[in-house]
Amino acid sequence: MERKVKYGYDFKLRCVNEVLKKHQAITVVAKENGIGKTGLKDWISRYLEFGNEGLLPIQKNKNYSAEFKLAVLKTIINKSLSLNKACLLFNIPSSSIIRRWQIRYTEEGLTGLKPKVKGRPIVMNFKRKQRKTDKPLTREEELLKELEYLRAENEIPKKVQCLSSSRTSQSKQKAQTITELRHKYDLDLLLNCINMVRSTYYYYEKKCQSIDKYQEIKQLIKQIFNHHKGRLGYRRITLLIKQKGIIINHKTVLRLMKVLGLKSLIRIKKYKSYKGKQGKIAPNILQRNFKAVKPNEKWATDVTEFNVSGNKLYLSPIIDLFNGEIISYELSEKPHFNQIVNMLKKSFTKISNNTNLILHSDQGWQYQMKQYQYLLKQKGIKQSMSRKGNCLDNAIIENFFGILKSELFYLKKYSSINQLKQEIIEYIDYYNNERIKLNLKGMSPIQYRAHYYQI
Repeated sequence: MERKVKYGYDFKLRCVNEVLKKHQAITVVAKENGIGKTGLKDWISRYLEFGNEGLLPIQKNKNYSAEFKLAVLKTIINKSLSLNKACLLFNIPSSSIIRRWQIRYTEEGLTGLKPKVKGRPIVMNFKRKQRKTDKPLTREEELLKELEYLRAENEIPKKVQCLSSSRTSQSKQKAQTITELRHKYDLDLLLNCINMVRSTYYYYEKKCQSIDKYQEIKQLIKQIFNHHKGRLGYRRITLLIKQKGIIINHKTVLRLMKVLGLKSLIRIKKYKSYKGKQGKIAPNILQRNFKAVKPNEKWATDVTEFNVSGNKLYLSPIIDLFNGEIISYELSEKPHFNQIVNMLKKSFTKISNNTNLILHSDQGWQYQMKQYQYLLKQKGIKQSMSRKGNCLDNAIIENFFGILKSELFYLKKYSSINQLKQEIIEYIDYYNNERIKLNLKGMSPIQYRAHYYQI
């Protein structure tokens, strides 16, 4: 094993002067002299802080007083110093020394900062009452101590019963009991009564007092999850957290969701139907090219069915392939043609004539009717149709139906069609305005469209 080289005062001063006075780069000086950059930076920092004295050898086994240790810890807290900065400020060799002071001060207070007595510590059995070197106790003092011991021994089982839990280990229950009774009895007496080692007690006490650093993040995750009614997975929840200015890894969010018992609902397969050829078929202009470079360039439409206690509800929407926004929609309890006409008229108010827009659909009977095709032609819209029985040609609108049903319809049992209607209306508003998408840079459809027009 290679021994650590000790550098003298003159060598350190020469290296520091080469950087500060000759303005040479730290990397060059370190390489030429065969030393590490980190060590050289430390010499420079100590020289700037303490002058030539900062380069003198540091006495590593120096005995610090309890007052000095306490002053160091208070300065770190008051000035929010790092341990390395505190080492530099107080000329302490290593940050691990300060870390030990912090641990002892947390566990034992000011007593932990006082120098320890050398030699093996004497473990006192409380039942022995006293050491041989101690002054003998009077008969009255012995009786008082024995009475206190018996009172504690009698009270401990009652406290253990109050604090017991099926999820708490026996050692943890004992530690909790001692903590509850420390204000009444001496710690050594309690440890002896309950048959626990002092170090074990301090371990559980520190563990119970430790603060959950993810407590606020957990609350935020639950808030987002509940607001979106369990529809979001860990990736989109991570995006929403980052939008609030909090930097967190998606794996951490996934782990915290598992701890909280939160899980995005698994999508259930969508409803499928095909009614065959009913009239004139339009060509497949879209050809599965679902990308649009601007709003109102490519639209898609279809009809889906909902069943509530034997009653049917039909939804017919138009979706913009640019941002997945629902342009217009119509709900009906029967699949009649007026539903499609009303949907088209709503969408026509949002565009001007002859925009060269493509409206894609499957080969449903509604889209093969002459009146439907006439309305499109009059508005200057190009009609496009999927191939026969090929739902993948209209995948965007089919995907929306899958999302709608898995995030809304399959989550609960509806008592009436009117109830479902109202919730679909609310969901589509939520989908357009609040539901973020990963492929839209973490924005909702309407936010993404507004972003497009801004740039």
